[in-house]
Amino acid sequence: MKQADAKNIPDEPTFEKALARLEQIVAQLDAGDLPLDEALKLFGEGSELGKFCSAILDQAEGRLEMLIEGKDGKPEVKPAQGMLGKLEGESGD
Repeated sequence: MKQADAKNIPDEPTFEKALARLEQIVAQLDAGDLPLDEALKLFGEGSELGKFCSAILDQAEGRLEMLIEGKDGKPEVKPAQGMLGKLEGESGD
């Protein structure tokens, strides 16, 4: 691929970039000095970024594994998805 072609390819979004942009949007909206149409546009962009970040976090949670003590006292590896809240005291039932 030629170097000129590489410049035309937009950066692939990452969780970190999306979160940084979302933080910028929140700060702008919190300032409260934007015209309504611009605030609504930013709100829409922020909503999409929030969905993107949430999907990335859901994928990461699906890949996590936890080492827990089994009923027989031996360690077992279990998928972390759905268990994190239960271990932190949330009622999942």
